[in-house]
Amino acid sequence: MAETSYDEAMRRAVALAEQGRWHACPNPTVGAVLLRDGRIAAEGYHHAAGGPHAEIECLADARAKGVDTRGATMVVTLEPCNHYGKTPPCSEALIEAGISRVVFGLRDPNPTAAGGLERLREAGVEIIGPVLEQECRDLVADFLVWQNEQRPYVILKLAATLDGRISTRNRQRLEISNAASRRCVHQLRAGVGRCGGAVLIGGGTFRADNPALTARDAPAERQPLACILTSRLPQPAADFQLLRDRPQDTVFFVSPAACASTVAHALGEKGVRVFSVGPGVNGRADFPALFKLIRQELGCPYVLCEGGGKLGASLLESGLVDEFLLHLSPRVLGDNEAAPLLQGRNPASMDEALGLRVTDARLCDGDVHLRMRPVPQGER
Repeated sequence: MAETSYDEAMRRAVALAEQGRWHACPNPTVGAVLLRDGRIAAEGYHHAAGGPHAEIECLADARAKGVDTRGATMVVTLEPCNHYGKTPPCSEALIEAGISRVVFGLRDPNPTAAGGLERLREAGVEIIGPVLEQECRDLVADFLVWQNEQRPYVILKLAATLDGRISTRNRQRLEISNAASRRCVHQLRAGVGRCGGAVLIGGGTFRADNPALTARDAPAERQPLACILTSRLPQPAADFQLLRDRPQDTVFFVSPAACASTVAHALGEKGVRVFSVGPGVNGRADFPALFKLIRQELGCPYVLCEGGGKLGASLLESGLVDEFLLHLSPRVLGDNEAAPLLQGRNPASMDEALGLRVTDARLCDGDVHLRMRPVPQGER
C-alpha cells in the first residue's frame, strides 16, 4: 500500500470497528491500525464501553508484537479523544508513543471528547483527513442519533421474495429466508438485546405469526424487549407466546382509549406494560412520540423493527429509519395479490419515491443481504 493512500488502511480500521458492534454501546464503534513502512503493523478496536479505546488497543498490539511506534502512522476511524473520562485522552497516548502522523475518518461529534486533532497538531503530529468520511460516519450512525436526538437508533429489517412479496395472497406465513439468513436475524436480535434494546412489530404480525421475538442462544436476561404497535389489545388469557412466556418483557403501544381500558389494566396485572400513543400525520401513530417514549421510558438505545409492509413503509415515510436491512430470497411468487414488501403509500410520481443508499450488499448462502440508509429529501 502506498504511503500516500490510506483508503485500504481505513477500510481495515472500519472492519475492525465492526467487531465492537453492540459491545461498545453507548460508545461509538471505533477501529485503528498502525502503519510502519507503509504496511499494517498493529491493529485495535474499541471492545467495550469503559475499556481502552481503539488507539490504545492498537498501541498495545504494537508493543506485544515488538513494533516501534515512534515515527509511525496511526489510521483511526474517529478523531482521537482529548478528555479524561473512564479512560485517559487518546491524543496524549499517541503523543507519548511518538506517533508522527494521524489519519482520521471523522471528526468526533461529541463536544466533550473533541479537540484531539488540535492537541496533536500542537505537539507537531501531522494530521491527514477526513479519509472515507461517509463510511466512517455510517459506522457511528447510531452514536450520532444518540448524540443529536432523543430517540433510539431504528433498524428496519424485512425479508422478501425476488418479486418483493412477504406472504402469499391468503397471508400464509412463509419462511422466505434461508437458514443462514435466519441465523443472522437471531444474531441481530441478540445484539439488540445485549444493549437493552427492543424488537418492534405491528399488531397484524403479532396476531398472524404469534412470535416469541427472542434470540436463539442468547442469555435470558439479554433478550430484547418485545414491543407491539397495535389498534387493539389481546385478551390477557389469549394463547400468545409473549403473554404466556414473556409478559414482563412485552410492551403494547395503543391509542389513549385502549390504554385506559379494562383489558389494559388486566394485562398490567400480568406484568405486561401498556403505553398510550396518539395519532400522528395521516392518521398513523405518532412515531416521534413512540420512539421518544421507548428511549426515555424503556431505556432502549436500539429498536429493531420486524413488522409488516404497512409498518415498514410508515416508518420509512416518517424519516425515522436509520438503517434498512433487506434479505432477498431468489424465489418468485409472481402473484399481484400476494402481500407486498412495502405498502400504504400513494405517490403521484417518482419524485415522491423514498430514496435509499445501498451501503453493503453480500450473499448469504444464496440469499442477498442489502444494507441501506435513507437519503434525505434534498439529496435525492
